[in-house]
Amino acid sequence: METAVTIVTFRDIFQDEAAKKSKFTDEFRDLCARILLDKQDMASLGLKDGQKVRVQSEMGAVIVAAKTSDDDPHPGLAFMTSSPWSNQLAGEDECMPGTGIAAKVSPSDESVTQISELLQRMRAQGIST
Repeated sequence: METAVTIVTFRDIFQDEAAKKSKFTDEFRDLCARILLDKQDMASLGLKDGQKVRVQSEMGAVIVAAKTSDDDPHPGLAFMTSSPWSNQLAGEDECMPGTGIAAKVSPSDESVTQISELLQRMRAQGIST
């Protein structure tokens, strides 16, 4: 079971403050390794807040926690902070906050993708970290 979404990335003051401490903390991961989904999309996937999902785009995939968005209904539209997790899903032109990323979301039993794995992927692609 999966649903197609367009992910809009955004910057977050809490994420920025956590990053100043360290990008390797649980706080930073909890703020960044998540996707905000519409209530209808959460229900269609049978998800509850905190459950893990696989987010797959043409560029890559990550496992993150799903959270129900508090915004007005927006089925098919998802939000992620601009972070190493969302960057794994974005093409070169899609890394700027506010840019839409076409992706598919499905429930997962896997653990959240760790930042150390994301950094290894980036190094393997020749991206400086």
